[in-house]
Order: sequence, then C-alpha cells, then structure tokens
Amino acid sequence: MTENTPLIIPDLVVLDAQAGPSKEDVIEFLAATVARAGRAGSPDGLAADAKAREATAPTGIPGGIAIPHCRSPHVLAPSLGFARLAEPVDFGAADEQAADLVFMIAAPDGADDVHLQLLAKLARGLMQDEFTGALRQASSPEEVARIVTGQVQPELLDGGDEPASSAGEEAPAAAAGAGAAAAGGAASGGDVVIVGVSSCPTGIAHTFMAAEALEQAGKDRGITVAIEGQGSGRIDALDPALVARADAVIFAHDLPVKGRERFAGKPVIDVGVKAAVNDAGGLVDRALAAIDDPAAARVPAGEAQAEGGSEDEEESVHWARRLQRAVMTGVSYMIPFVAAGGLLIALGFLFGGYDIALTPEGADRPVAEAVAHDYTLWNLPGTVAGAAHSSGLMLYLGSVFLVLGQAAMGFLVPALAGYIAFGLAGRPGIAPGFAMGAVALSVDSGFIGGLVGGILAGYVAAWLTGLNVPRWLRGLMPVVVIPLGTTLAVGSVMYMLLGKPLASLMAGLQNGLTSMSEGGSAVLLGVILGLMMCFDLGGPVNKAAYLFATAGLAAATTASFEVMAAVMAAGMVPPLAVSVATFLRPGLFTKAEVENGRSAWLLGLSFISEGAIPFAAADPLRIIPATMAGGAVTGALSMALHVGSRAPHGGVFVAFAITNVLSFLLAILAGVVVTAALVVLLKRYAHKA
Repeated sequence: MTENTPLIIPDLVVLDAQAGPSKEDVIEFLAATVARAGRAGSPDGLAADAKAREATAPTGIPGGIAIPHCRSPHVLAPSLGFARLAEPVDFGAADEQAADLVFMIAAPDGADDVHLQLLAKLARGLMQDEFTGALRQASSPEEVARIVTGQVQPELLDGGDEPASSAGEEAPAAAAGAGAAAAGGAASGGDVVIVGVSSCPTGIAHTFMAAEALEQAGKDRGITVAIEGQGSGRIDALDPALVARADAVIFAHDLPVKGRERFAGKPVIDVGVKAAVNDAGGLVDRALAAIDDPAAARVPAGEAQAEGGSEDEEESVHWARRLQRAVMTGVSYMIPFVAAGGLLIALGFLFGGYDIALTPEGADRPVAEAVAHDYTLWNLPGTVAGAAHSSGLMLYLGSVFLVLGQAAMGFLVPALAGYIAFGLAGRPGIAPGFAMGAVALSVDSGFIGGLVGGILAGYVAAWLTGLNVPRWLRGLMPVVVIPLGTTLAVGSVMYMLLGKPLASLMAGLQNGLTSMSEGGSAVLLGVILGLMMCFDLGGPVNKAAYLFATAGLAAATTASFEVMAAVMAAGMVPPLAVSVATFLRPGLFTKAEVENGRSAWLLGLSFISEGAIPFAAADPLRIIPATMAGGAVTGALSMALHVGSRAPHGGVFVAFAITNVLSFLLAILAGVVVTAALVVLLKRYAHKA
C-alpha cells in the first residue's frame, strides 16, 4: 500500500449494522468486513488477534465510541473498518456508555511510519465532538469514507470531492494544530506551559487519543499543553525549548517513557494512558496544582543528562541507556520467577526438612523428586530413606513445594535472557532470547551467559526487524524468519565460541564469592552489597546487587545464602529508617513526607526499598548518603554474623527461611539507627541541595 492509498474506503464501512449483542460479535463482524474488502487474508485470524488485544484492556472510550485495534500478520494493508451500530454494544468505556461508533484499526506487523502516523491522526480525531458528530449524521458509506479521509489523509481530497461535512475539514485542522504543539510548536493561551508524554502497548490508538485529550483540556483552561505521543511510528519529539519552559509534566503511559531525563526536576503527574483518555481535565488540574506544591512528586534529577556534552557523547549515552533499560527489563521480568521459586523452595524445606534436597546413598535422585513423583495425597509416604526430619503429609507437601520451586528457578536465566532481548527488539526477540538462556544453562555459563546471550539475541533480532523486506515476507518476519535466524546465528556463536569462556568466568566468580564469604573479606563484601542496595533504591545499581544474590541461590551453598541475607537486610534499611526519622522529628519533613513515613515502615519490613524513593527524590544529597551508611553497616553485620536466607524476597515475613534470625534483626536495627540518626542530623544542620 502506498502513502496515497486510502486507509478507509466505502467497502470498509457499514451503517446501521446488526453486528450482535457482544463486543466479540462486533469484532468478528468488522474483521469479516475488512477481509471482504481485500484488506485481510483471514477474517478469523484478524478477529482472534483483535480479541486478544481487547482481553488485555477494554477499548471503549467515553462518548459512545470503541476502537478495537491490533497488529496482525493477517492484515494485508493498514485499514480502518467502521460500523455504526443499530444497537450500541458495551466495550467497557469509563463512562459506562455503550458504543454505537466502532472503528477497527487493523495494522500489519510491518506497518511503516507513514501509516502509523495516519492512524494517530484518526485517534486524535476521535477525541473531537465535531468529528464524531459528523460520523453519526452521515447518510452513506461514501460520506463516512470522505469524512474519515479528511481527518487522516486530507491531501487525497484536494482537487476532488469536498467532504460531506464541514467537520471533515475542521477535524484535521484541529489535529494538525495539536500535532504542531506536540512537536514543539507554538505556545498559546497564557504563560503556563505543561508538557508530557503518552504511550500505550500497541502505540496506535490510546497513545494519541490521550495526547489529544490533554491538549484539548489545556485549551479549555487557557494554557499551553503539549504532549509527545510515543507511538509505534516515528516520534515527533517535543521542542527542547518548550520542555525547558514547562512548569509541570504529565506522563500518561503504559510503557517506559523514552527520554525521561529531559524533564528532570519538574513536578510530575504519572498515570496510565487510559486515565488521560477518561479524565484529561482532572490530570491537567492536578498538574496545575503541583506547580505551586513544594511537596509534589518530581522527575528524579539523577536521570538528567549532563549538559554541554558533544553529539557523540550524547549518542553514547543514548546507546548505553537503551542497553541499561533492556537489562533492567530482563531483571524485572525475572524477579517473579525468583520470588515464586525461592519462596516455594523455602516452604519445601520448612515442611520437609533440609535433607529432602539430598540424594540418599544408593539412590538415583533426590528425596523430594522421588516423593513428589511416586506418591499422591491418597498415597502418602511413610518413613523414606534420607528424609530424617519428616514423613507423611508434611514430607509430601515439602517435596512438592521444593520440586515446584526448583522448576520455577529453572526459568531464571531463560527469563532474564528472553526479556533482555525483548527490551532490545520487542516481541520478535523473546523466543531467541529464551533459547539463549537455555543454551547458557546447558553450557554452565549461568546468569552471565544469559546476560550475554540475551543482549546478542536482542541486537540481532532488532537488526533483522529493521530490514526492508518485500510485503509478502513481512508477515513471516516476526513469527518465523527473525526467531529462526536469530536463534541459529546467536546460538551457534554461544555454543562454538562463547560457551566455555563464559562458563569459566562464571566458575571463577562463584569461587571468588565463596572465598570472600568464608574468609576475612566477608565483611567487606557485606559493606559493598549494602552500599549498592541503598545507592539508588531499586535502580540499576540496586538491581545489580540483587541479581548477583538471587542468581547465586541456585547454587544452594552457605555462601550464597549469606549473600542473599545481606542484600535483603540492607535493602530493608532505607524505608524503615526514614519512617523512624519522620516519627521522631516530624518538624524536619513536609506534611506529605510525614504521611509517606507512616506507610514506609511496612514497605521496609517487606523488603521494598522503593518506599524511600519519595524522600531521596526530594532531598538526594542528604537522604542517599545516610541510607548508604546504614546499608553498609547492616550488610557488614549480616555477613559477620553469618546470617543466611534461602528466600529471595519477603523481608521479615519469610523469617522461617532465615538462619540466625535474631542476628538478622540485629543487623537491620543497627542500620536503621545509623540511617535515622544521620537523616535527622543532616536535615537539621546541613544545607539542602
């Protein structure tokens, strides 16, 4: 399809449609309409993809409109199917109004920037009453096609028939004005400037509807609101001068904000994208209130890029940040596997005893594996050789929990590699990334092999994704060509070249960890881990220490358990300490910080370091050094007292999985006292940065 081929034609329009009573019926009806027009190869396949997208979040929007949409390999060309329903159907809109106007936005997997921008214009138009009103008054499919084309592709009407409604002309003009503002265009209507970013998982509809709604809400209030829609196509970035002038920021997003550092230090309202579609005016009012609120949340200053760097340096930072985000994506998706697996293993030991993981003399498999596979609830084991601490129901439950936990932990490295590749290449990177994680396990290179394999798979998949291939091949690229080519290329490199060197490196790290943990360097290791856990409170340094500890749990050694305990104890200190400080000296904190302090203690007990982020973001040069000092004390004491944890998360709520619990609590208490005292002293006597 060329740039000048219409997205919508009369064959894609049905008026007064009897599509059925449910949204699934309507989606199937529109998918069949798109296929009959020659725009989709399989109506069933397109309908299935659209319904799968609908299942993730409803696509109804206020005003009686619905926009089911998807990317699908069954779509032959970007298309808009439209039905004006005789009987409105509920699509889950926030205002609970059933939809009578339904657009199906059908984009092929390989849709280019041009067509994605056209779809973005439609999404903006749906937020304008003039445009939707004209659609409700249209008397023929030809008239609907002209109105919509006037919104998304007005150049196709030049020299031809005029749109059937003036709204067909006004809507694109309004959308063009909004787009100019979003791209950094003119500021109008007052001195207050609010900027922001919108994004949704597919990057087609809600991204730009949110942007349009926020900009219209700004016009209604006589202020300038400019929103950058970070969709699937090319991003029209905000003008840096407009960002610099901005008084506040609105992030309405379901994906990480790209270029977040541009907004560092500004008051921020951070919500999901549908909140902007449903209540844009409320968000703008909240942003206006945040401008004059010294306690308002702000974009962390630590994310700001240093000024004055060269163009090459900026490109290097961009590349490094992209890789960092991908690795953090892998870690964040890996953590649920670690948490579920680790806690199940800990429960297994609690019920069945630590000896169930051992293989008795003369047996060919561990006790837990034998019991879980050979017995049932209706055939409970009695005394089993090698299981001295438990029998009957407790032994059986412990064995099942242990086997389940080990199975979940087995996905640790594949999940890490798979979602690193996903962070770099999107969905086409997942399969080869998981495969490289499995390869890393097979060559004994552990989480280091998973990191390397995931990064390589991500870059190769991203390169293949960017190739300009014939249209007939585009549908096969994400489901066949990219996974096959990436897995073959990177897998061969992992097996033939990198496997043994990475395995040797992993073995060296494990040996070094063991020697540090068991020797005189154990305290130093605890200090380092404590400093890392408290440096950025859930950021990349914190996650690096956590990944180091959780990856070692699979070895099931005393040293690895002690490292896990030190990391967890140190990570609990910051929120506990700031909570104590706000309780002891509330006059040193803002009202909002005192309120946050009332809940931070529970986050601390649960090992959620992020509970201290609001304090660190507001006053980083006094809070962060204090938390690092307390974390170092806790980490050192935990290692010196030989505290161990078989659970990777949970804080005091997994005390059953912690050896030497009293020492664990003592180490945490010491760190909390140090941090709370330093916070109070620095707040009272040191100048705020």
